Amino acid sequence: MDERQLRALRELGELGSVAAAAEALMVTPSAVSQQLRLLQRSTPVPLTERDGRRLVLTPAGRALADAAVDVETALARAKCVVEEYLEQPDSVVSVASFHSAAGGLWPHLVRGLAAPGSPRLALADEDVAVHEFPPLTREYDIVLAHRLDRTRAWPRSVSVTPLLHEPLDVALPADHPLAAKDRLAPDDIAGETWITVHDGFPLMATIGAIAAAADRSLHIAHRINEFAVVCEVVAAGGGIALMPRWTARRHPAIVLRPLTGVRARRHIDALHRPERTARRAVRTVLAQLRRAAEAVAADSTPGPVRADGNPDTGPTTAP
Repeated sequence: MDERQLRALRELGELGSVAAAAEALMVTPSAVSQQLRLLQRSTPVPLTERDGRRLVLTPAGRALADAAVDVETALARAKCVVEEYLEQPDSVVSVASFHSAAGGLWPHLVRGLAAPGSPRLALADEDVAVHEFPPLTREYDIVLAHRLDRTRAWPRSVSVTPLLHEPLDVALPADHPLAAKDRLAPDDIAGETWITVHDGFPLMATIGAIAAAADRSLHIAHRINEFAVVCEVVAAGGGIALMPRWTARRHPAIVLRPLTGVRARRHIDALHRPERTARRAVRTVLAQLRRAAEAVAADSTPGPVRADGNPDTGPTTAP
């Protein structure tokens, strides 16, 4: 039995006819009859009987109709509790992110939600392969994810809030001979020792595109997913790497050079299940994440600084 079936029984008992019950419920008489039949299937005793041409309640039906009042009252109270929960401004919102987006956006997010009455954040780092981001929305309210240009869009089972569309540059030691160039082509860098992420992670597609454009295999010496560690290894002369232009932390011994000849940008998006935005606190956090992305875009010196001292073109928020 469910609420609609009990409601049909209650209205029949109070109004005395299927037609009157249908009018009260704003449905057809056949719909009321169907609900009564479904309710009867779940009950071992008759709930209605014929009194001439009228359908009336049996004693068992009247008892169940009386109990339906309590059921409807309890459901109404439950709905009120849910509505109050959905509108709570300071409830906990869980946010997961891969490392570089966390480093670039979370400080702005935490500061922006520091006022009393703001949502309470539960932050977690999740550095996973690109196809593993959408399933994380089962565990977290919001998941910061990244994917490269020309890769498959996120599945329709998740909602997407675009945050940034970030270029990937080549990270070099400041004293590297290639640092004298303003831009680097695949042929310039294909012969270098490389530091890359592990297979299955988004940046590997660009590594493959560089190899294809240069028509040669790259020498990959190190597999490191954490960009802060990559920076240290690059600075020490352990190789070159692809580095996000805006969200990675600056390193004084590293320069970034734009890559030409291949598309090297990534989308940073907030993924969430559609129903999560029914909560006011989740909507507030998403709005603050958009403001955090705007703050990164407005910062004139995010990411490793250029050796020539020229200002970066600056990030742009995702369209």
